[in-house]
Amino acid sequence: MLRPKIPTMPTPTDFTAPPTAAVVEPTTVVPNVTTPPAVPTTPAPFRPVVQLTPGTALALVGGGTAVVLVLGAVLVSLLLAVAVTGASVAVCAVVLRSLLASDAKRR
Repeated sequence: MLRPKIPTMPTPTDFTAPPTAAVVEPTTVVPNVTTPPAVPTTPAPFRPVVQLTPGTALALVGGGTAVVLVLGAVLVSLLLAVAVTGASVAVCAVVLRSLLASDAKRR
């Protein structure tokens, strides 16, 4: 089967020592000053409060009315299309029936 080739780590070519010019200075340890625990605060509400002004309420009512009217017009037009299609199929059925009946009487 196919086996992936795992790359090997390259070996260093020469040994490098840290520069001798680096001087390590000791640091002083400062004791931690204890601070009093913070007073728990009440969390802010997760959702901002939405305030409706008369203008925004009127816009919402107008938008809702427009949506209802558009959906109503679409549904009525679909119902009308189904009714017209049904009526045309019924007319075609009556015409075909009369043609077949008149053809059967002639024989």
